[in-house]
Amino acid sequence: MRLAVLYACLLLGSGVVLLAVAALPLTTFGRVQEHTAAGRSGPVRSITDVPEVLTYSAVGLAVLALVSVVLGWLVADRALRPLRVITAAARAVSASSLDERLSLVGGYEEFRELGDTLNGLFARLAAAFESQRHFVANASHELRTPLTAERTVLQVALADPAASTQSLRAACQQVLRLGEQQERLVNALLALAGGQSGLRHREPFDLAGITAQVVAGHQHGADQRGVRLAASLGPAAATGDPALAESLVTNLVDNAVRHNMAGGYVHVTTGSPSGRPRLSVSNSGPVVRSAEVGRLLEPFQQADGERTRHEGGHGLGMAIVAAVASAHDADLTVGARPQGGLDVTVTFRS
Repeated sequence: MRLAVLYACLLLGSGVVLLAVAALPLTTFGRVQEHTAAGRSGPVRSITDVPEVLTYSAVGLAVLALVSVVLGWLVADRALRPLRVITAAARAVSASSLDERLSLVGGYEEFRELGDTLNGLFARLAAAFESQRHFVANASHELRTPLTAERTVLQVALADPAASTQSLRAACQQVLRLGEQQERLVNALLALAGGQSGLRHREPFDLAGITAQVVAGHQHGADQRGVRLAASLGPAAATGDPALAESLVTNLVDNAVRHNMAGGYVHVTTGSPSGRPRLSVSNSGPVVRSAEVGRLLEPFQQADGERTRHEGGHGLGMAIVAAVASAHDADLTVGARPQGGLDVTVTFRS
């Protein structure tokens, strides 16, 4: 309505100006002829009849006003038709209909660009919802497995009429181990959620100091597995969330130690080449195909292509690393070593 009124006013205003420009010289010329004719003998008719000019002008303006309203309405309706289609489609979109796309034919280029932008948005939302559904299904499966095992252990222990104190104690210890497994999974899910939610605050932290603590904490476990864990830690002052950064380093070192072999190695380095703090973790281990590297950054994925837990892992370590790196706007590169293992480098913005 507002556009129709605007178009009508503009058209009507242009008509008023046009009639004024055309009629004003005629009325002025008519008065000059009458004034000149008064000094002559006999009446002289005016060349221009002013009331007649004004009458025709008023009628013309009335017709122009009506035509302006009609044309303004039609033009506004045609101009806004694609926008109404976009609005209706946006209102109809839900989590179950994100696969629908807008199809705008003709109209203005700006509306087509808006439609393409919304189609891209719908596609990203559909991918996000699908990823979320996949993640929830996997998390539910991982949480259900130890719960089922706990229930089975307790049912077997309670159903045994000859259960002894020793057998009941063994069952309780097994339930405790399963509970610790669930706790590790929940902590991993919380770390992943924290990395995906972005940074709430930034503060300076010492990446080399955090890495030294993590390496020291994993030294005993590496020795037990027969893995040589070494570190070369240069100064690396970074800015971000120290807790998330520690989670990133912990998961990188933990994965490098766990997915290794007896007699293998893990080499951790920090530094600030080109003024940007960098963390690198290189390790030996099973051969990983280059095509599988990207999949390792997804939740619940492991190098063997299976979703089964590997020595207490849940396939969340590299997903946490990717999420924390993204939250810090850090560059993450993961490469498969031809002889086995991975080379992982995280370069922070400083």
